[in-house]
Amino acid sequence: MSRQLLQLKGDPSIRRFLFDQTRNESLFDQRYEELMERIEELFLHYGAFHVQIHLSTAQVTVWLLEDPFNYRVLAGDEIFNPPLERRNRYAVYPAEAVIPARQLRTLMEKFRELRFGDDTVYLRSGSINVMNGCLGLNFSCDGTHYVDHKEFLASAIYKELG
Repeated sequence: MSRQLLQLKGDPSIRRFLFDQTRNESLFDQRYEELMERIEELFLHYGAFHVQIHLSTAQVTVWLLEDPFNYRVLAGDEIFNPPLERRNRYAVYPAEAVIPARQLRTLMEKFRELRFGDDTVYLRSGSINVMNGCLGLNFSCDGTHYVDHKEFLASAIYKELG
């Protein structure tokens, strides 16, 4: 992916009614701190390389290094006790990862800010791919942004998105 921010405008019918809606609290909103811990575990100990967090609908889609062509969907509170628990855990974060493990929590904290910062324009889903460093962000206005994690963490880009 280029180092440029890619912004895609969504469905005009959704944008037209944007200011008639507000964010409804989801299961993930209620348990965001625990959600961050579980997502971090998936990356650090279960071999996840790409995770998409659907905050509004309380589901997580996970791609694992051991089986990259098949994803797993953890719906509702399944993320808090995922079936992956029955599998052997990976011991090492991938050496090839572009996103340093220490930045995972920071990225998810920024996702939280975009989720709770405004009740009208808010983050509906966010994805992190540690292998290519790309983040995907989908907002209530149906706009989608794809951005490199370094650019996202830089204040200028982050302010643009928020």
